[in-house]
Amino acid sequence: MARTSKYVNRDKAMPSTITWKAGLYLRLSKEDGDKDDESKPESDSINSQRLIMEDFLLENPDIQIVSEYSDDGYTGTNFNRPEFQRMLEDIRLGHINCVIVKDLSRFGRNYLEAGQYLDVFFPVMDIRFISVVDNIDSYLYPSSMNNISVSFKNVMNEEYCRDISNKIRSTFVAKRENGEYICGFALYGYVRDKSNRGQLLIDPDSADVVRQIFQWFTEGLSYRMITFKLNEMGVPNPTTYKRLKYPNYHHPNNNGGLWSIQTVKNILQNRMYTGDLVQGKYEKVNHKVKKIRKLSEDKWVIIENHHEAIVDKTLFFSIQELINRDLRISQKTKELALFAGFLRCADCGRQMVKKNASRKSAREKYHYYICGTYDFMTKSGCTRHTIRSDVLEQVVFSVISNYVNIAVNIEEFLNQINSSPRKKLATSKIEILLHDKEKEKTKLESILLDLYPDFKRELISKSQYLLLKEKYEAELNTVNQNIKVLRTTLERERHGIDGSNEFIHNFKKYRNFEKLTRGILISLVDVIEIHNDGTIDIKLKFHDSFKRAIDYVNINIALLNEHCRAIYQEIDARKYEGGVVV
Repeated sequence: MARTSKYVNRDKAMPSTITWKAGLYLRLSKEDGDKDDESKPESDSINSQRLIMEDFLLENPDIQIVSEYSDDGYTGTNFNRPEFQRMLEDIRLGHINCVIVKDLSRFGRNYLEAGQYLDVFFPVMDIRFISVVDNIDSYLYPSSMNNISVSFKNVMNEEYCRDISNKIRSTFVAKRENGEYICGFALYGYVRDKSNRGQLLIDPDSADVVRQIFQWFTEGLSYRMITFKLNEMGVPNPTTYKRLKYPNYHHPNNNGGLWSIQTVKNILQNRMYTGDLVQGKYEKVNHKVKKIRKLSEDKWVIIENHHEAIVDKTLFFSIQELINRDLRISQKTKELALFAGFLRCADCGRQMVKKNASRKSAREKYHYYICGTYDFMTKSGCTRHTIRSDVLEQVVFSVISNYVNIAVNIEEFLNQINSSPRKKLATSKIEILLHDKEKEKTKLESILLDLYPDFKRELISKSQYLLLKEKYEAELNTVNQNIKVLRTTLERERHGIDGSNEFIHNFKKYRNFEKLTRGILISLVDVIEIHNDGTIDIKLKFHDSFKRAIDYVNINIALLNEHCRAIYQEIDARKYEGGVVV
C-alpha cells in the first residue's frame, strides 16, 4: 500500500526546473538516544527523522536522494561530527546540491555556527536547504530563510542545550558532594557496587597489581623498571583489562596492550587508592566546546574514607613527597639507590651525589656521598660534606631502631595508663571542673544580656555600661578558653593515646627489622642532612604525634608521682603498733 504524505509542495506556481541531488542529514545526541542497547543498530529517533523526510520527498519527485548522513550519538553544540563533515566534503565536490533535515535542532544547536552555514556557506555553494517541520525551503521560499523566526529558533535551540548542560552539571556537582562515584567505569583496581552504583568495591585481581606497583616503587624500582616487569609478566594494561572485563568499554589508546611509564606514574599519584574519593579535577570550558581544562586542587571534590583503600595513606603521601625529589637511577641496576631523594647538604640544601671509590691497597670498593653544589656547580659555593654510604646506613639503622623501641615501650606504658584506676579518678575531676566552668559561662552570658536593658532604663550610666561590658566580656573570653582546654583534656583522658597514634602506629610496624630498606625510609624518614664535619641530622616523620605521646606520658608520670606522694603522706600520718599499720 502506497504511503501518502502530509507534506505538500508549498508553491505550485513555482515549479522546480532543477534536478536536486539531496543529502538527508540526521542527528541525535548521545544523552537523548537509546544506543546503550547494543542490539539496536541505531536510535529510534534517527529512524523517526528518516520517515518524516521520506514522507516529504513523496510529494517532491524533483528531489533525488543521493546520500544519507547520520550522526547518531553526537552533540549539536558543535559541527565537528564525522557525517556532517562528510556531507560538507560532498558539497564541495558537487555530489549534492540540497540538504534536508527534519528540523533546525537536528541541524545544530550552536546559534553562531548554524547561522554561518545557513546564511553564508550554503548560499555561496548554491545549496538548497530544507527543514521539513519548520517549513523552511531556501529555493521555494527564500524569505523563510531570512525570517526572524529562524534566528529565534536557533537561539532557542542553543539555549535548550545550555539549559540541559547546566542541569547536568548541577546534578553531577550534587552527586560528587554527596559522595557518589559518577564516572562511567570504575578506576583500575576497583569495580562498581551493583547494588549501589555510586560506591566502589575492590577488584581483587587488578588491586593486587596496584599493590605490587607501590611495593616495587618503595623497594627502589624506577618507573621504567616497573613498566618493564609488568610487560614481561604479561599483565594486561588497565585499558586492555577493562575491555576484557567490560565488552562495551571503548578507549582510543590501548598502546598495544602494553604498560607505559605514564600509566605507572598515574597509578602511583592517584589518591583514590587511599580510599578517598577524588572527583571534579577537570571541567569542560562550556557546553559548546569539548576542550577540558584541569582545575586547581582547592576546587576538587574530595570525600575522605569513601571506599576501601588499596594503599595505606601514610605510605601514599610519603611517596608523593619522594616523587617530587630528584631521584637518580643506577645505570647498572636500573634501580634507585637506598638513600636516593633523602640526602641534603646541611649548608646549601642541595641534594647529595653518590660516588664510587676504591682502595687499591685493600682492593676495597665503596660508595660515598658528596654535596651536589660542590661536585657539579662550583667548589666555592659549598664544601664537600663527604660521608661514606656504609657509615650513613649504620647510623640511620641505629637511630630508627631506637625510635622503633621507643614506640613499642610507649605503647606498653600507655596501655597501663589507660587501664589504671587513677585515670578514671582524673577524668571525674576534670568533669567536675568543666561543669563548674560551664555554669560560670552561663552566669556571665546572663549578666551581659541584662546590662543593655539596665543602661536603657538609666539604671547605670553609659560609662558604667561600657566598663562593665568590657569587664564581663573579658571574663567570658577567659572562661571559654578554659572550657576549650578542659574539653580537650577530658577527651584525652577518656580515650587517651594508644597504638592509633601515628608515631606509634608507623614505627612499631618495623619491630625487630634487620635491614634498612627504602620502604622503611619512605615510611619513617623525611630528610637526612649531612654537615661538613660528618654530623648527621635525621628528620623523622610524625614528629607532632611523637611529641603528643611523650607529653601524655610525662603528664601521667607527674600525676602518678603526685598520687604516690599523697599515699606516702597518708602512711606517715598514721600510727604504728608493733610494725603493723593501723
